[in-house]
Amino acid sequence: MSKNKNLISSDEVIEKEYGPVGTPTRDQFERDAEAFIIGAMLKEARLSKGMTQEALAEKCGTTKAYISKVENNLKDVRISSLRNIIENGLNGHLQISVQW
Repeated sequence: MSKNKNLISSDEVIEKEYGPVGTPTRDQFERDAEAFIIGAMLKEARLSKGMTQEALAEKCGTTKAYISKVENNLKDVRISSLRNIIENGLNGHLQISVQW
């Protein structure tokens, strides 16, 4: 099986667009990507439980607008707020890891 030499990997695209790991532009891209992933995971968890944004907000004591902003990466979410949404709203458990 031969490789198409015109194809490049997603890592190569990201490096071309945002620079190598450790540069300010790449670091910002990585932070933005992580925030997007958190919002997408919350939305997926909410939908898998058959909940509306309004129902989730009511269950964890916040507003539909806040849930929407977090899910759509329009608002940074504090760890305490994220824990509240996951534990009280979704009956889940927040697990955080640190990599270096």
